[in-house]
Amino acid sequence: MTRATQQISLLLLVSSVYLALFLGLVPLPSKIQDEIIPVLPFWVLISFGAYLLFSLGWGVFTFNDVPEAHKELMAEIEQARADLKSKGVDVD
Repeated sequence: MTRATQQISLLLLVSSVYLALFLGLVPLPSKIQDEIIPVLPFWVLISFGAYLLFSLGWGVFTFNDVPEAHKELMAEIEQARADLKSKGVDVD
């Protein structure tokens, strides 16, 4: 089973469970059914976005902790500068 089929299977499972909850096929207290279930996809989307922003920020924050990547990036920047200077572009 490839990773794509695993992801599609998981997506179908989660969406079918949510649809069953949303349509009331699973008995829940009315407060949960009316107030929580309808906004659950928005909550998941916002939580996922917050997680992605946190992981991006953490990666930027700890970038100096990876000296090999820093050296590689600086070498690529110098190579790009040299290439642009050879083509007559001012990069300073």
